[in-house]
Amino acid sequence: MTENSYDNIEAAFKELAVADEKLDPKRNCLRERIIERCLPLADHIARRFAGRGEGFDDLQQVARVGLVQAVDRFDVSRGSTFLSFAVPTVMGEVRRHFRDYTWSVRVPRRTKEIQLQIGGAVERLAQRLGRMPKAREIAVELDVDLLEITQALVASNAYQASSLDAYTSDDGENTPLSPAETLGSDDPDFELIEQRMAVRPHLIQLEDRERDILTMRFFECQTQKQIADHLGISQMHVSRILSKTLNQLRADALAD
Repeated sequence: MTENSYDNIEAAFKELAVADEKLDPKRNCLRERIIERCLPLADHIARRFAGRGEGFDDLQQVARVGLVQAVDRFDVSRGSTFLSFAVPTVMGEVRRHFRDYTWSVRVPRRTKEIQLQIGGAVERLAQRLGRMPKAREIAVELDVDLLEITQALVASNAYQASSLDAYTSDDGENTPLSPAETLGSDDPDFELIEQRMAVRPHLIQLEDRERDILTMRFFECQTQKQIADHLGISQMHVSRILSKTLNQLRADALAD
């Protein structure tokens, strides 16, 4: 098991699921290892919410609480990936923190009430679907009009306002720094995870040959010629299939 990635982390959850909470002394150690391995995920999400009026340390703590909740709630027997469940769970915990403590503009009570329910609905749907749910799926889950869901999602951005030019910290040498100067950069590996989660439901809908060609090209690192020889078709045909499939996946993902 690679400790610096989330690949195949479900295997660790399977091991955790069969360990008796009271009788197996190794269970707590395994749970702690899973949490420690996934801390970069929580920290990355905390960084994405930085610069909105809350200190990073507070956001990091909230995100890590959400991660622990995700680890304890995740049901590996459902067949979904941990990431597809953990990301909305952690983000939901951070958003709840903003919702409860940092509203900066007036939001209608009805919208706030719906916004309160969205986090739990997203967690349930993510576990059930194995991916981030769409707005219309959240609306069906909560039996609420799609327009109200959209308004609640937009209202979730009505957090405490803070100028990016206001000096709020220093660089360790008593030099004032503004939030704009302290914002970190996104982890490129996490962006790849998000892209994979967005594309995954569309991969399942592909024809077997299209999916096989994508697997051989991008997961097995075979050349187009090797794929063509394996399938008994021309290299040009492989190139056309790859181009068409990638364009379709991109269009479907952007449409979501």
